[in-house]
Amino acid sequence: MSELQQGQSQTQSQAQTPTSAPQPLQLRIRHTTGYTYSEGATASYNEARMTPLTTSDQTLLRSRLEISPSPWTFEFRDYWGSTVTAFEVHEDHDELEVVATSTVETSGATPVPAGTPWDALDALADEWCEYLMASPWTTPPADLLDALEPLRADAATPSDFAQAVGRFLHASLAYVPGTTTVDSTAADAWAARSGVCQDFAHLMVGVLRVAGIPARYVSGYLHPSSEPQVGETVEGESHAWVEWFDGEWIGWDPTNDVAPAGRHVVVARGRDYADAPPLRGIYATDGDSSLSVGVEITRLR
Repeated sequence: MSELQQGQSQTQSQAQTPTSAPQPLQLRIRHTTGYTYSEGATASYNEARMTPLTTSDQTLLRSRLEISPSPWTFEFRDYWGSTVTAFEVHEDHDELEVVATSTVETSGATPVPAGTPWDALDALADEWCEYLMASPWTTPPADLLDALEPLRADAATPSDFAQAVGRFLHASLAYVPGTTTVDSTAADAWAARSGVCQDFAHLMVGVLRVAGIPARYVSGYLHPSSEPQVGETVEGESHAWVEWFDGEWIGWDPTNDVAPAGRHVVVARGRDYADAPPLRGIYATDGDSSLSVGVEITRLR
């Protein structure tokens, strides 16, 4: 059996810097993932996290997941609250295609940090302990922590520090697709001083956890234009960013140095990428496989 996994770092690019205030948007998203098997596959077992969530800042209006060949499916919410469609293909097939089509309305709002003081973080440790633990994906290197120590000393609150970390990473790392892979760690990206949004998010999550701030990894979609036009279909992006807890969950996109707003669509959350891949599974074949991924986003209003 071989492993099937779609990595966000294969499909993401940096969005344009926004030039106006966030605005509510209604977006239609079509996310297509395809696998072609050189010698065919005899079975495939998978989990798809490709259905956007309904949250306080976005509403899922409709969604559809089409899979070919036609599989057995089962939908559930995972431990982290993400919608998962498990599916199995038990027939011989040369290709596997998964098409997720969703319509989402985003509010454009950005939550305001409550200003939780540093000495109140210990009270959060039990409730959010899983978002405070390091993992191989997120463990930050010592030289990065040393470089951030002055920011920690100057930050009046944990949220001030979180935003400063996001801006520091945006300024310190180059966005260069191909310099890291889906299996790269935060330390790998920092050593290269480059990566994609998965790497930016892992680094920021790791640094905040070391500081005692509960932080989680968010995956979803990003409309790449700062001024989306109604009716225009564009090549969108699978994307990743960060949320930390300050009375409520506060988001930051360190790749683009912005707070997530109307152009960001939340699909899954977790401790790191391993909890939130768009598509993951295994398949049986005697040959190789090739992956194709496409995301199209249309602003409806």
